[in-house]
Amino acid sequence: MIRIREVVVVEGRYDRNTLLQAADCAVIETGGFAVFNDREKVALLRRLADTRGLILLTDSDGAGFVIRNRLKSMIGPGLKQAYVPDIAGKEKRKDKRSKEGKLGVEGMSPDVLVKALLDAGATVLGEDAEPRRAAGITKKDFYDLGLSGGRNSSVLRAALLKALDLPSRMSSNALLEAVNLLMTREELAAAVASLPRAEEDGG
Repeated sequence: MIRIREVVVVEGRYDRNTLLQAADCAVIETGGFAVFNDREKVALLRRLADTRGLILLTDSDGAGFVIRNRLKSMIGPGLKQAYVPDIAGKEKRKDKRSKEGKLGVEGMSPDVLVKALLDAGATVLGEDAEPRRAAGITKKDFYDLGLSGGRNSSVLRAALLKALDLPSRMSSNALLEAVNLLMTREELAAAVASLPRAEEDGG
C-alpha cells in the first residue's frame, strides 16, 4: 500500500472504501453532483488544493466527467487528475451494469488505482512519513477546546475560521472535517490557544 500526500476526491463511499484498500491517504467524497451546491465543501477543497494538493478520481462515465470538469473550473490550480480505464463490467454489489456498462472506481483493483494515482503525479511518502489520513479530531475534542458547548464557542469558532482562512459561514461539522484534514490534534490545540478570546470561553 502506498502513502499519498495529496487528498483524493472520489464520488461516493464505495469508491472511498475501495481506494483505502490501495492507498493510505485522506479522502473526500463529493456525494455525486451534490458537491456543486455545497459551498462549504468546495471552499474546503480549494483550501486543500493550496495546502496539500488534490487528486480527483472519478468514474470514467459521463457523470464522472461532469463532476471532474465542474470541480476543475470551481477549484482551479492545484487539482491533479487521476483516470481509471474503461473496463466493461458490473460492480458486485449492483444488480445490473451502469448506464454505460463500465466499471467505476469501486470496481477497480488496487493495482489499477495505484497506477492511476501515480500517473496523476501523486506524491508518494516514505515508510517513515507521517500517515496522511484524517487526524481523528472529534466533537469531544471541540468541546474540550471550547469550540462547542461553551458560552463563547461560536466566537471562538469564528476566530478559528478566520485564522485558517476558511469561510465564516462554515458549520461546526464542516469545520471539524476541515481541521481533520489540515492539522493534527496538537496543532489544533495550539491554534485555539493562540486565538484572541480563547481564554474567555466558558466551555
